Amino acid sequence: MILYDLICDNEHEFESWFKSGSAYDVLLKSKSISCPLCETDKVRKAPMAPRISKSGFGEVEHVPAVVDSKPELPAETSEDMTVAMNKAVEAIKELQARIEKKFENVGEKFPEEARKIHYGETDSRGIYGEASFEEAQDLIEEGVEISAVPWQKRRTS
Repeated sequence: MILYDLICDNEHEFESWFKSGSAYDVLLKSKSISCPLCETDKVRKAPMAPRISKSGFGEVEHVPAVVDSKPELPAETSEDMTVAMNKAVEAIKELQARIEKKFENVGEKFPEEARKIHYGETDSRGIYGEASFEEAQDLIEEGVEISAVPWQKRRTS
């Protein structure tokens, strides 16, 4: 499995897991990769630098590149950070609303339903729900295309 940082033509950055680099290439050519915010299929890899995994053996993870351990950054005020955070929260809310409107919530049955769709045991449809990290890894290893999405739980009061 490989994780790529991606960016669309509208400069939305997001990440996605792929079975391999060649699987990414095939999906990109078939326009099967789209931005979760604006839904454009005009995406490309964002600049990344490799990092050795915690075990130090074999596996390579990808993280944003760092040029200097103490880079000179423009001073940001807490007000700037608050504005940026509010924009991020609004984007997540918008994405969540789109998913809730267009996809079926299958809750904890997500891994089971995703497999049924993948293997043609049920009609193809957009679904969302919950899966543990291990369940998501198993699905990805089986070739089931899934995406992790930040989710805000609704407050009940």
